[in-house]
Amino acid sequence: MKKKPLILISNDDGITSKGIRTLTEVMAELGEVVVVAPDSPQSGMGHAITVNNMLRLDKSDVFEDIGVEAYECSGTPADCVKLAKHHVLKDRKPDLVVSGINHGSNSSVSVLYSGTMSAAIEAALEGLPAIGFSLCDYAHNADFSHIRHYIKKITSEAIEKGIPANVALNVNFPSIVHGDIQGIKICRQAKARWQENFEERKDPYGRVYYWLVGDFINEDTGLDTDVWALDNGYISIVPCKYDMTAYESFPAISQWDI
Repeated sequence: MKKKPLILISNDDGITSKGIRTLTEVMAELGEVVVVAPDSPQSGMGHAITVNNMLRLDKSDVFEDIGVEAYECSGTPADCVKLAKHHVLKDRKPDLVVSGINHGSNSSVSVLYSGTMSAAIEAALEGLPAIGFSLCDYAHNADFSHIRHYIKKITSEAIEKGIPANVALNVNFPSIVHGDIQGIKICRQAKARWQENFEERKDPYGRVYYWLVGDFINEDTGLDTDVWALDNGYISIVPCKYDMTAYESFPAISQWDI
């Protein structure tokens, strides 16, 4: 009999979130699953790792009902992947690492802030094929039922045909019902940004604090971006690399008198 693939799961919304429950249930249909996820929400942590504090890792029974081994970690999503590879799995190499399903979009520049995608990119740094899944719905009780089929299809293809070395796939789903999804598009990351503002507020004791708010500004008119795909009812897949070198800038900077 063909050996089942070993699939590692993490996320940034925490081990008890609805998104990781859906993802774990789908992955359990495809292989042997191990979950290592944060014990509390870690959204917006980016690729942070814990260096000046202890890390705790405890066995969890949250997925005991579906027979999945799980651990909750006090650290960040990147910490979870590191601990999973080097401690939980030890000498076992995952065939695939999946992260999510994130409650909210991780398209365009959001990939830089996303804990969900940082777990996937950490896996790519470790030489493991990885996918981050996100649904464009920020509600804690978001409905993930319409994307289960697509997650299984994309994951099955990744297991069977492979993902290029050191690449993590950023997969975003529009928040629309199954019948309205137009298909899947391989995209580039849109050139967009967050127009941020810090609202000054006061706590019940009259002390000033600041709350980050803002609007997403898409200045990219291309029809091949993840934002365009999502706005038009498509699932977007953006292959991501951790190498952030701006190679095209070499000629200009080489002219500096340094």
